[in-house]
Amino acid sequence: QVQLVESGGGLVQPGDSLRIACSISGRSMTRYTMAWFRQAPGKEHEFVAAMKGSGAGTYDADSVKGRFTISRDNPKNMLYLQMNNLKAEDTAVYYCVAASRGLITSTIRLQGEYEDWGQGTRVTVSS
Repeated sequence: QVQLVESGGGLVQPGDSLRIACSISGRSMTRYTMAWFRQAPGKEHEFVAAMKGSGAGTYDADSVKGRFTISRDNPKNMLYLQMNNLKAEDTAVYYCVAASRGLITSTIRLQGEYEDWGQGTRVTVSS
């Protein structure tokens, strides 16, 4: 089990950029599949982006493709989500999540595959 703490959320305007971060403690994140999910008000959790432990594979939701980039710094045990050209519909609480086992393409977008979740950081996009 790992502990996840998100940071960097806030209020931004449409078109702005924001980078949120996740600090991982408890174990090395090197072999963990890491991902970001989000939950907008009144909606269920939604997959945003994921990256395998090796960093060789990244996966994005269609809604953020070309705008968001997930990255990781294994030596520092940090996960990041760079969000560009933010839209009002990106408003949500963003969660950092971790899976200790390797996930495959068909399961990497499923929230039930991730056993560790952070408390979330709120991102509000509004003019």
